[in-house]
Amino acid sequence: MPAFRFEALDEQGLTRKGVVEADSAKSARNQLRAQALVPLAVEPVGDAPTDGIANRQLFSRPVFGATALAIWTRQLAGLVASGLPLERALTALADEAENERQHHLVAVLRAEVNAGSTFARALQQHPREFSDIYCAVIGAGEHSGNLGLVLERLADDLEERQALKAKLVGAALYPAIVTLIAIAIVVFLVSYVVPQVASVFAGTKRALPFLTVAMLAVSSFVRNQGLWALLAIVLIAISARWALSTAVFREKFDAAWLTLPLVGRLARGYNAARFAGTLAMLAGAGVPILKALQAAAETLNNRALRADALDALVLVREGAPLASALAQKKRFPSLLPMFARLGEQTGQLPVMLQRAATQFSTEVQRRALQLATILEPLLIVTMGVVVMLIVLAVLLPIIQLNQFMK
Repeated sequence: MPAFRFEALDEQGLTRKGVVEADSAKSARNQLRAQALVPLAVEPVGDAPTDGIANRQLFSRPVFGATALAIWTRQLAGLVASGLPLERALTALADEAENERQHHLVAVLRAEVNAGSTFARALQQHPREFSDIYCAVIGAGEHSGNLGLVLERLADDLEERQALKAKLVGAALYPAIVTLIAIAIVVFLVSYVVPQVASVFAGTKRALPFLTVAMLAVSSFVRNQGLWALLAIVLIAISARWALSTAVFREKFDAAWLTLPLVGRLARGYNAARFAGTLAMLAGAGVPILKALQAAAETLNNRALRADALDALVLVREGAPLASALAQKKRFPSLLPMFARLGEQTGQLPVMLQRAATQFSTEVQRRALQLATILEPLLIVTMGVVVMLIVLAVLLPIIQLNQFMK
């Protein structure tokens, strides 16, 4: 049954918005009047939205964030796996939606499923909320008749990605905060404290210590040219962002990034974990290997690794085994083609790829925590040294003056 988005007035004169299922727009208006509502606008879901709705969609956040989508998928998987029909599962989730936007989205999905559309096709009508990989996995689950199991795997994959991302962000958060605070303190000392103290010695005829002179030069630059330097940094950042938006430069930059000693290995491991995990999930759901490789390659943030994955796809299409194709791409960790070879030999490719993804994730978390553990004391010591130099630049003239007075 088609769905219609409506805007109506209730008995108190308040505006109400929502989605109603009806055979036609006229029937939808009759349903609203039966509920003591005065319809102002009724339009089919999926039609071009009005300007107001379009603006809200342009500047608003997606209905499902990454965490919310994982939770919603887990809830849907539990309902479907328990034997509840998809239509009733969507009805239950619509009734339990956390906010009005989620309720409307799930109601639209339910209406499209009721109208005879497959669940995957209904999800594809909302690309902002559901990625191509998400829809492909759902379509494979519907085709195989194991939608509940596929939803469980999809929820597991989403939760594992969120857990890995949260741990990486948590490992980088403390060093980032310490760095910002250290920069703010140093700028304050150099731009305000040092000039105030130095003005005390401006009338003396004695030469100031070299450290004090150097610190005064830095202070003068910050006070006189600081805004221009900040503007230059902003322009450089904008130029770099524009350059990274071009495919050729981005691929070269990502390739160079992979060669860095510490962060390069982290980037390789993180992308390899995403690639292996996505490929395992799609292959386990019954998606053809070529389509699964294409989708898994699109999940890679690093453009150089994405190009390697697409090259491996070409080799597989020409008849090469997956392990052999991946082994020719040296930027992928050597562990990935090894697990792929074991999977192909044993006939358990999804299982082996998932093990590889788990191992990569564990290694990335371990290295990220090690790096954060090293950075924290290093940043504190660096900040202490800088502050000590500023304090010495202030104290040395005082010590020199006391010695002269004696």
